Amino acid sequence: MRERTQLEQRIKTIREIETALNDHVELIALGEEEGDQDVVLEAEQAIEELRAVVEKKQLESLLSGEADESDAFLEVNAGAGGTEAQDWAQMLLRMYLRWAERRGFKVSVLEQSDGEEAGIKSATIRIEGFQAYGWIKTESGVHRLVRISPFDSGARRHTSFASVAVTPVVDDNIDVEVEEKDLRIDTYRSSGAGGQHVNTTDSAVRITHIPTGIVVACQNERSQHKNRAQAMSMLKARIYEAELQKREEEAAAAHGEKSEIGWGHQIRSYVLHPYQLIKDLRTEVETSNTQGVLDGDLDSFLEASLAHRLGKGKEG
Repeated sequence: MRERTQLEQRIKTIREIETALNDHVELIALGEEEGDQDVVLEAEQAIEELRAVVEKKQLESLLSGEADESDAFLEVNAGAGGTEAQDWAQMLLRMYLRWAERRGFKVSVLEQSDGEEAGIKSATIRIEGFQAYGWIKTESGVHRLVRISPFDSGARRHTSFASVAVTPVVDDNIDVEVEEKDLRIDTYRSSGAGGQHVNTTDSAVRITHIPTGIVVACQNERSQHKNRAQAMSMLKARIYEAELQKREEEAAAAHGEKSEIGWGHQIRSYVLHPYQLIKDLRTEVETSNTQGVLDGDLDSFLEASLAHRLGKGKEG
């Protein structure tokens, strides 16, 4: 039923675009007949606006990967560099929270480890909404910040790094086998915000998958049982994503391509000093509106990187 509703909505959108295009073409013909240049210009402008809508819908229609319609887990980790890197990790987390808010997605913070002075060492959020994973999946990688450090009394320029990992939330239709003997489960007391009761019991859960070395943690619920269930969901997502990534890397290798997938790959630079520029190193898309991007205006980067990845897939 969900798939049917989505297909019906897509067909309805195509019909609406067709009708609008035909109406504007007829208006141009009428305007030219009657010598009314204003009508012609207005209809041409409307067609240009329609073109932008079509390009966006075309991109959405290409979100047809195995897990593209799923919700997403997004994890941010500060790189080396102490407070400076931890502050950058928090700026990135805020950027993704704002982006999700703009999209109307629901977000919950599953785990957050605060820095000693400022920022965060790590955080994991869950983004819920149709095609959340499809849109945000290309953000996995290393993000680099260049700025005058607010923590440096000498006001020197610093470069900081943080890594982002995005995984799909695995639903019941996707079977990921995890054996109990392969798990090490630790419980500990939650840290950070969460109310007066959060630190009174060992409710937070950390699960290590021994064969792969994948580690996940959840501390947002007061119940250890609920945190364990959420952590297991995150673990299955990470294992599933690792398998998707392996397949994509194998496909790239088969076509003689150097894979750009993975944690070690630097994907974007954010320069706040001596000039303002954010540049995606995969697509060459750039903007001087650094504050807008850090406030969640990410769509131009997401659309370009998605088209870039899909384009490479077509070439293969």
